[in-house]
Amino acid sequence: MRTDDAVDATASDDAVPTGPDEHESENGSAMKDENDTTAKRSRRTRDAESKDTAAPASTAAARGSDAAAITASIPAMVVDAVRNLLARPLASYQLVLTLAFLLTAFGLVMVLSASSVEGYSQDGSAYGLFTTQVIFAGLGLIVFYMMLRLRVSLMRRFAAPAMVVTIVLLALVLVPGIGTLSQGARRWFVISGISVQPSELVKVALCIWGAHLLASRRRDNASLKELLIPLVPVALLICVLIILEPNLSTTITIAIIVGALLWFAGLPIKVFAAFAATGVVLAVTLALVEGYRSQRVMSFLGNVDDPQGAGYQARQATYALANGGVFGVGLGQSSAKWNYLPNAHNDFIFAIIGEELGLIGGLLVVFLFVLLGYVGFRIAHRSTDPFLRLMTSTITVLILAQAFINIGYVIGLLPVTGIQLPLISAGGTSTLTVLAMLGLLANAARHEPEAVAALTAAPPSRVARWLRLPAPVAYRQSRVEMARERLDRRRKAAGQARGTSFRREPGPSRGRGAARGDGRVDGRGARGGPATARRGAAPRARAAGEAAHGRFSMPWKRGEKQDATGAKAPDPAYGRRASTRHPGVGGRTRPAPTARTGVDYRGGYPAAGAMRGSASPGWRAGAHQPRTSRSADPGRGRSSHGRAGRR
Repeated sequence: MRTDDAVDATASDDAVPTGPDEHESENGSAMKDENDTTAKRSRRTRDAESKDTAAPASTAAARGSDAAAITASIPAMVVDAVRNLLARPLASYQLVLTLAFLLTAFGLVMVLSASSVEGYSQDGSAYGLFTTQVIFAGLGLIVFYMMLRLRVSLMRRFAAPAMVVTIVLLALVLVPGIGTLSQGARRWFVISGISVQPSELVKVALCIWGAHLLASRRRDNASLKELLIPLVPVALLICVLIILEPNLSTTITIAIIVGALLWFAGLPIKVFAAFAATGVVLAVTLALVEGYRSQRVMSFLGNVDDPQGAGYQARQATYALANGGVFGVGLGQSSAKWNYLPNAHNDFIFAIIGEELGLIGGLLVVFLFVLLGYVGFRIAHRSTDPFLRLMTSTITVLILAQAFINIGYVIGLLPVTGIQLPLISAGGTSTLTVLAMLGLLANAARHEPEAVAALTAAPPSRVARWLRLPAPVAYRQSRVEMARERLDRRRKAAGQARGTSFRREPGPSRGRGAARGDGRVDGRGARGGPATARRGAAPRARAAGEAAHGRFSMPWKRGEKQDATGAKAPDPAYGRRASTRHPGVGGRTRPAPTARTGVDYRGGYPAAGAMRGSASPGWRAGAHQPRTSRSADPGRGRSSHGRAGRR
């Protein structure tokens, strides 16, 4: 018993100390679990913090990629917007109106800024020259509206009388007591305190009359005499009257007008180069004859270094441009206009623009004139009337030439000539005439085929009803023009028939009228003259080759285009007259029977909307466009009425 009890006691004693060890292990495991939980929580916190820090980085990267994509797509969006704008039927018309308003408003602001100091020092008022400019700008807007409303037929009808009136005014201004003498020149009429310069009015008249003259003589076989007379003699008379004033700068602009008219009329390039060289020689001679002109030229060439003499204006203009820098000194803050730069509001106003508005302002002016040039040539390209093509292209060349000659001598690239910056320089008559030219451009823009279709199909807008603008009329050739073209084609075909004769091939001699080996009749008829069958069937290649020397295509491409292989091929517009003709009974010829189809209204026939191909920049209607054959002419090929033998 004792032994058992001892064993039990021993066992119990042994069991007593084991209890606390078990509690300690449980507490350790609990602490371990708590530590694990704390570690997990800390890891979760770190993960959350890392996620929170990574989210803005990813968002910033996404935003950066989106910004880069938007920046890359901006040029494409701009190009699409410009294309959509130019695709509108009235885009040219609206652009002309916008540019005329922008240039006029900008010019008024700069005239006020550039003339305020000189006007106050001379007349006691800083707004004297600005008020005169505003009056002429208002008159110019009225003339702009009148030119916009003027019908094309009425414009051509009064072209010659307007030319005569302006020449008479040029002669009257030279008479003492009628013309006003100012600074050694008689160039102005003074009417109620307002001066009018006839040499500016003659520019508009010459553009209209010259375009009308050359458009009325548009023929493939027109001689050089018909191109140059009476245009060149009248232009020489105008130049002589202007030189007597004297006014060399306006004489240069008259030469530019005549050169542009002859260039777009298709004067042979050799003759045009000869005329251009002659004009340059005459201009240099006139510049060296007069004392102050020769000093300007010599100062430009560097032979005369006199800061206070002939090169004073050019040097002060350079100082003004340098003072302006990139961003300018601010509008109205120029120092050159404080009587340092003579004629700062007139000939050298671009120097004031460069000083006050900096390089950015100067480039803005250049951009506006480049855009105006693009719009003018776009109108000439899209017009179907040869008169409007010639007039708009000439006006565009004139405005661009005046602008870039003025900018050229202000920045030192050309000698000083005195040509004003259109619509920006102070000059009442110049502003009026340039606005009249822009009105003619807007009128031509309303006569584009797409504009005519849009304006005649839809009801007039509120602005058109308020301005009472007449609906434009699509161009149609007159009967005289159609008859002249038919006569020209007949004469040309007859000349080709007389100039092309068969060469006798080696072999046995053949009698009269004997058949040749190639299936054609011999070149001699019963009476020894050219065969009748041969008279209307000249080889197409020879006819196209001779027609390629026509005078009224573009001067650098005389009826030639590039084919698929890159070689020069005759223009199909010139080969259209060599249509295939079949010999008829009794030696007469008749055209090949084909279906009668509609002809484009640019040729003067019905089916006005049948073909709307783009017009070429040449002024002759259809000069670079393939036209239908003679058998497709609605007035021809009526063999059922017995007219085949009477053509």
